[in-house]
Amino acid sequence: KRALIYEFMPNGSLEKFVFDENATENDPKLDWETHYQISLGIARGLEYLHRGCNTRILHFDIKPHNILLDANFVPKISDFGLAKICSRQESLISMLGPRGTVGYIAPEVFSRNFGPVSYKSDVYSYGMMILEIVGGRKNVNVKANNTSEIYFPHWVYNRLELEEEVSLKRVTDDEDRVKVRKMVLVSLWCIQNDPSSRPEMSKVIEMLEGSIDSLQVPPKPFLSSSSSSSPPAEFSSTFL
Repeated sequence: KRALIYEFMPNGSLEKFVFDENATENDPKLDWETHYQISLGIARGLEYLHRGCNTRILHFDIKPHNILLDANFVPKISDFGLAKICSRQESLISMLGPRGTVGYIAPEVFSRNFGPVSYKSDVYSYGMMILEIVGGRKNVNVKANNTSEIYFPHWVYNRLELEEEVSLKRVTDDEDRVKVRKMVLVSLWCIQNDPSSRPEMSKVIEMLEGSIDSLQVPPKPFLSSSSSSSPPAEFSSTFL
């Protein structure tokens, strides 16, 4: 008989540290430096899957639940059940149907009208996940007190567009504000509708590690700009 042996990850899934409803009284509240380092660590892991292996690995299910944390909160990407392998020379792949978790799936995985499926689809999922880390909530929350906050990516982009502070709880000093703004800007670049407009993970790492002054506000990434209080029209029924 054969057995698979995995490293024990005592802090479990990132999910319980992102969403308050999943946390227990014994779970520590992570500071922004830890959130930032986790985001950077995941980016490095994805960059390795996309460029560091002998074959390119596309995960197709990047989300908080599939990120495990060791004793020092170093993230490890898990659950490769939906992953696809292709040669490093291949940049595009064919798929029979969508795969992944609703809320993190790139538009082109739903419809080829948005472009070809590639490793950039993982970049989109990464961006949506980082926005949830920043917001401490699901990106879609129909129970939000304010209708403008139902779809978090819309809300946070509008704040940037109006040059307003991205005011979030737990942000206590200027150093935290810089980290939060950097994570927001990077994630909004990652969720651009056009896959070719999304950065590669090596560029994501460079942006996260670089100066905030070098980061520009990206174009509005949403499929529909008709309403700032709801998810993009094309996927609203799916997300909700």
